[in-house]
Amino acid sequence: MRKIESKIIINKVAELCGDINFNLPQDIYDAVSSYIKNDNSVSDDILKQILENAKIAKEKKIALCQDTGTANFFVKIGTEVEIVGENGNKEDIVSSINKGVSDGYTKYYLRKSIVSDPLNRINTKDNTPANIYVDYISGDKIEITMLAKGGGSENASFLKMLTPLDGWNGIKNFVIESIKLKGANACPPIIVGLGIGGDFASVGLLAKKALLRTIGSKNIKEQYNPKEQELLEEINKLNIGPMGLGGMPTALAVFIETKPCHIASMPVALNIQCHSCRRKKIML
Repeated sequence: MRKIESKIIINKVAELCGDINFNLPQDIYDAVSSYIKNDNSVSDDILKQILENAKIAKEKKIALCQDTGTANFFVKIGTEVEIVGENGNKEDIVSSINKGVSDGYTKYYLRKSIVSDPLNRINTKDNTPANIYVDYISGDKIEITMLAKGGGSENASFLKMLTPLDGWNGIKNFVIESIKLKGANACPPIIVGLGIGGDFASVGLLAKKALLRTIGSKNIKEQYNPKEQELLEEINKLNIGPMGLGGMPTALAVFIETKPCHIASMPVALNIQCHSCRRKKIML
């Protein structure tokens, strides 16, 4: 059994909070750059400003966006790992991550956006609790992936319980109509996470997990690669454009995650991420 001190997890998570909020992932930077045509258009100007903002954030270590988001963590923890505190007692991964978020959002002066109750609206003042999803795997390693999710793009999310008769065209219409309605509110160019299958409770998580893929990566289920491309092309025909002001692109990528489902059901969830797609994976 491999022992990992909880303080190591706490410190690494705190660093991760600063890292992803200051540094735009390279695949996002490259994708935005690829659409710059130097044609003096409004969309070109906005794309250049996005890249300039990324450079300033990296150099000065300030947040890419004032909305530093809900802290989402996707954790894979080996069954041969034991987390221990300073006194040698067993600790759990959830409390260690939340302590790291509290430390990180405080240390790096990141905006605290979490309220303790949806109606009372009292700020927790350290951006906790984080949304933490844990899977157990074989081995003695811990993989932690963080995604900071802003409120504007999260509010542009949708879930619909389709039926098998709706088929792919029903899914496509749901996606296009949803983006027509809210895409401009999500600070495009957007990244689209699409979950298909599972049930009401799990399909939204599928859509959020889809956002963890890097631009240019292929779907592990080959049949969905052309569908991702088809949706991307259709979304970019909408002419919503960067920051909703028209032109190209409206979306940088579409990623699909699927799961087995009931014979009578076809749940579909859409989780949109803004151009500031702040995510990173670490291994302990």
